[in-house]
Amino acid sequence: MRVIGTSIPDVAIVEPEVFGDVRGYFFESYSQRRFDEAVRPVRFVQDNESKSRYGVLRGLHFQKGEYAQSKLVRVVAGRVLDVAVDIRRGSPTFGKYVAVELTAENRRQLFIPRGFAHGFSVLSEEAVFQYKCDNPYAPQAEGAVAWDDPDIGIDWRLPAEAILLSAKDAANPRLRDAADLFDYNKDYYAE
Repeated sequence: MRVIGTSIPDVAIVEPEVFGDVRGYFFESYSQRRFDEAVRPVRFVQDNESKSRYGVLRGLHFQKGEYAQSKLVRVVAGRVLDVAVDIRRGSPTFGKYVAVELTAENRRQLFIPRGFAHGFSVLSEEAVFQYKCDNPYAPQAEGAVAWDDPDIGIDWRLPAEAILLSAKDAANPRLRDAADLFDYNKDYYAE
């Protein structure tokens, strides 16, 4: 496993070591011990999977307070642009984002720590997206930021007419109007 730093500390790209031959390939998609040593100690408790078609844009989502989540995401079929936005008030990178193309071919994963909003756009005909979470989903703790917030300025790499949103995602507030964001000086991993 190789860890690649990004422009925002704590957000990391994880590349597995792939072993291939004429029969196909093998790789370890996750190792708790190796991840804890190379990225940060996190105990994932829930795995999720979604399938989406070209143009679907999901995000920018997060969970608030005691339900805050870290995510380790990957694509097992297709291609997406995956985005993590720093929503920790007081952070030197508040409102900045990391965008990484994740594909079934590159097998890259993105680690999104607590304190970040997350979203992705589907760039292939369809995509199967998997993510590990270190806190269970809690509907009462849902938070979101507008996918098209001009203050953030994400290029989702889709033409405007192709973007498909849920009604909920179409109505998310801009970052400056979002409630219950994170505090950069608080450790959301402390028990």
